[in-house]
Amino acid sequence: MARKKIIFVIVEGPSDDEALGVILSKIYNANQVHIEILHRDITTEAGVNPTNIIKKVVEVVKEYALRNPFSAKDFSRVIHLVDTDGAFIPNDNIVIDNSADGFIYTTEQIKAKDPSKVIERNKQKRDNLIKISRTPKVWTIPYGVFYMSSNLEHVLFDKLNCSDEEKEKLSYRFARQYKNDIPGFLSLLLESDFSVCDDYLSSWEFIAKGTNSLNRYTNFGLCFKDDSNP
Repeated sequence: MARKKIIFVIVEGPSDDEALGVILSKIYNANQVHIEILHRDITTEAGVNPTNIIKKVVEVVKEYALRNPFSAKDFSRVIHLVDTDGAFIPNDNIVIDNSADGFIYTTEQIKAKDPSKVIERNKQKRDNLIKISRTPKVWTIPYGVFYMSSNLEHVLFDKLNCSDEEKEKLSYRFARQYKNDIPGFLSLLLESDFSVCDDYLSSWEFIAKGTNSLNRYTNFGLCFKDDSNP
């Protein structure tokens, strides 16, 4: 029997895995699904820019492959799930809030004690997202990057600025709700008013407009729509 191909899913944190891991494994039951939790946002790491971010993504995949070991031909696709974090909003929508502990997100603004840090973070993340969203392959493997805006909890639960504890509880609840309701999960991602699933490139053009990257949108449904998308 031929070895099952690996679907390699890159996520930023454990709540992404908790909410989606078992569901993705059921959807792709003809394949082996591996979810790689980075515990970091690769698009905003120090020194990561459009000239080297593809190399960084490839390193993540290769590190997993070498541990097992696998080669590029053992993978069917790489799915990279990111939060937009308001990266595309105008700088005028980044405002001072001296009481802010970190960055505070609304659907119109990002508040921080030092807005210049948000502006710098946004530029780096924006430039890197533009680069990887236009990259069809990594290490010869089909690759697509999909967003949750402004993050996973916002899309799945309509909540912003959740604590880590809240994220964990919400993720477990979501997994329980949908692990045996795959049609319901697919309908949520493909047919909700926050679904941006007409076309891959146009979905990225959409999220880059105005304050869309702070609002509740996702193109993740394109993963499951048909074979014509990354």
